[in-house]
Amino acid sequence: MSDMASRVELCPLTLADQDEFCSLVRASAELHSPWMQLPGTAEEFRGWMGRFGDGTNRGYVIRVRETGVAAGMVNINSIIRGRYQGASIGYAAFAPSAGRGYMAEGLTAVLRHAFDDLRLHRVEANVQPGNKASLALVQRLGFRYEGLSPDYLFIDGGWRDHERWAITAPAPWTPDPSLPEV
Repeated sequence: MSDMASRVELCPLTLADQDEFCSLVRASAELHSPWMQLPGTAEEFRGWMGRFGDGTNRGYVIRVRETGVAAGMVNINSIIRGRYQGASIGYAAFAPSAGRGYMAEGLTAVLRHAFDDLRLHRVEANVQPGNKASLALVQRLGFRYEGLSPDYLFIDGGWRDHERWAITAPAPWTPDPSLPEV
């Protein structure tokens, strides 16, 4: 799941990633707050991994090729088939590697995987209006602004507004067999 020209590779998140993941989440608390809350303990991580059991949600670690270090994470969430063929993504850089362009490369790999391998037609990113770094990232990757979703997600003790950004598969695109023909 990687492009040889990229400095990163996309690796499925597994239970074996628990200690490194939780350690990086704790080291990144200031970077992630108040935008998102990720599992920082073994118990939280194991509970969180349960969301990936049925294939509706998929979790990945973005690893730096040269060192193998986890630079960030990305989830493809709520995969819906039929006439929609879409999903949303959630992502976070880990503080030790932040600001080096790894997330842009990792999300580029995720989009390629989503469109080519999973055959999704649409991917959304929902970003809190104050999260300037994340907004700049989705814009740089070619997502288009679609509107504001008030009280969209419960984060940091309250319902938070999110800007909805989306990107669709480039043509030509091979649909998933679940797409109706008419």
